[in-house]
Amino acid sequence: MKVYGNPMSTCSRKVMMVLAEKNREVEFINIDLTKGEQKTPAHLARQPFGVVPALETDDGFMMYESRAIIRYLDRTLPGTSLTPTDAKAYALMEQFMGVEQSYFSGPAMKIVMERFRGTNDEANVAKGREGMKKPLEVIDAVLAKQPFLAGNDFTLAEVTWAPYMDYLLAMGEQPALAEHKNVMAWWDRVSSRPSFKKATGR
Repeated sequence: MKVYGNPMSTCSRKVMMVLAEKNREVEFINIDLTKGEQKTPAHLARQPFGVVPALETDDGFMMYESRAIIRYLDRTLPGTSLTPTDAKAYALMEQFMGVEQSYFSGPAMKIVMERFRGTNDEANVAKGREGMKKPLEVIDAVLAKQPFLAGNDFTLAEVTWAPYMDYLLAMGEQPALAEHKNVMAWWDRVSSRPSFKKATGR
């Protein structure tokens, strides 16, 4: 199995975290984003939108889009399932994956990219913080009642939130996150997992 990605990519990290949870080693083929390798004909044949990651299975099946890939890997690889069998817990997992995609990661990456690029447009950062506020408030209330987003167990929902939380903290957003105490306690549980450490090279 091959993953065409970049170790700094949030979406590549989601895939690598699931693989680590499943104790599955793969061939990781680095796509150098700084050199534009994601836009080469070879990579566009794997990922027509010119981003990372893409997955190639041992039987030659190709797919892209990190959330689709992690669902596929969880369904097909042996090991502890990261998808609840209980219908309500499953619905919550999907709900909070949707919250991340629709309401959280966009504002979060607005901040991260300002800091990462060194542009530091504080008005844009402020917009990102304002955009993150509601989803963080929502999950903080949920996490006051249960250890993980879907209930008692770590699921794919945690996987999708993890790269954005990690980068926000790396870019100095501790003050914006710290007021959400249940979120921070949950993040301690998520970030202490061996799979997170492996996916982020720690």
